[in-house]
Amino acid sequence: MRGGCRLFPLLLLALLRGLCHGREPAPGAVTCGSVLKLLNTRHSVRLHSHEVKYGSGSGQQSVTGVEASDDANSYWRIRGKSDGSCQRGTPVKCGQAIRLTHVNTGKNLHTHHFPSPLSNNQEVSAFGDDGEGDDLDIWIVQCSGTYWEREDAVRFKHVGTEVFLSITGEQYGHPIRGQREVHGMPTANHHNYWKAMEGVFIKPSTDPAKHDEL
Repeated sequence: MRGGCRLFPLLLLALLRGLCHGREPAPGAVTCGSVLKLLNTRHSVRLHSHEVKYGSGSGQQSVTGVEASDDANSYWRIRGKSDGSCQRGTPVKCGQAIRLTHVNTGKNLHTHHFPSPLSNNQEVSAFGDDGEGDDLDIWIVQCSGTYWEREDAVRFKHVGTEVFLSITGEQYGHPIRGQREVHGMPTANHHNYWKAMEGVFIKPSTDPAKHDEL
């Protein structure tokens, strides 16, 4: 019993430390600087882009959904809303503002007040050069916990126009036959849930001085 009494203050101290510091990021949290593919959970297609421009609307680089899991044009890099705001390896928090940069073309996931070509929702495009675009490239990660966990389905809400990144199943013809339209919708629903899939997930550095900024 005496040993238990001596142990109790240590357990209490550990509990208080946990409360003061909050929940620690889980090993499966998505981190800044990670490169990944995003799966729309309703339609089982991955967020995709390529050097094919819209023939209407903005004429910018198109963003679509593809069924293939091994397409290199479906990789996106997680970045902060501005340079230096998202340290490499830092877990992304629910409610955090981010940019998604298409790895192969260097353009950012973007939306604006143009109608999408198939559903007449809001067009989603890839915009900018070498990762630099404008304020319409910023999205809020919406999730239920503290951090964006890899196994969780999350939403991306656009800061500038308040739409959700969505797919409702419309398919393109030539030259991108079978690919799905990606667009923005004003309401949160089952068409705008996304899950982190294949990718390279940067682990947090144990030395803060070694963090790179993105």
